[in-house]
Amino acid sequence: MIVVEGESLTQDYVISAGMFGKPKMLRAVKGASFSVEQGKTLAIVGESGSGKSTLARIIALIDPASGGTLRIQGEPVAIGSGRVPPALRSKVQMVFQNPYGSLNPRQKIGDVLMEPLMLNTDMPASERHDRAEAMLKRVGLGPEHFNRYPHMFSGGQRQRIAIARAIMLNPALLVLDEPVSALDLSVQAQVLNLLGELQQEFGLTYVFISHDLSVVRFLADEVMVMNKGEVVEQGSREALFADPQHPYTRQLFAATPVTDIEAIRARVARRKARLAS
Repeated sequence: MIVVEGESLTQDYVISAGMFGKPKMLRAVKGASFSVEQGKTLAIVGESGSGKSTLARIIALIDPASGGTLRIQGEPVAIGSGRVPPALRSKVQMVFQNPYGSLNPRQKIGDVLMEPLMLNTDMPASERHDRAEAMLKRVGLGPEHFNRYPHMFSGGQRQRIAIARAIMLNPALLVLDEPVSALDLSVQAQVLNLLGELQQEFGLTYVFISHDLSVVRFLADEVMVMNKGEVVEQGSREALFADPQHPYTRQLFAATPVTDIEAIRARVARRKARLAS
């Protein structure tokens, strides 16, 4: 089953040229096409300014595209109207790079997790509370964290909370925009492990935005490479990393430092085993 599909998506911005100049049009995304099956991960990679985060906001239904076709579980999104039905919007959730910026500093964590249920369901308060506590436990936190505020958590814990909030409504698709780039390497491995476990448990589909190719190699099934708003290459993770075809892809791979995520993941697993014994 195809969860999300884009055909020739474009995004245009009008750039002011000053008081006397004519406004100019910038095409930030130039005809991107892709599809992602249920339970799979599409990674979108590229340098800063490549258009990957702009495309992510289109997929996450935050910004309407200027043109093209976007479908979520076969249902077309009204491109350019800005009007997305609540039932469709609840199918797609986004996790941002900076979890502190996406959490209300005046809102307790329990309320953060219960809010999507309150706004989108008729669930009674007691059931919302139980669901929120269960989700906290599922992402590695505990009931003692329910009444704490965001500033009382580490960066890794806040990202776990952001992920928990994103899956409270059992979405079909999670759009993850650089979700681990602001975290220490060992914490990155923990969060990546969590994302992998949640994907298997809930059958989640991911669109994963990243500049870190080691993370992409660890998590992705398919990879799409963008440069200056254009998709220059896409294919399976194995094929792309084994034999990149486009000169830009080869240049990007050669210029990116390699982080051994597998080694970090192994250290995290050994640490958990020692604590459990």
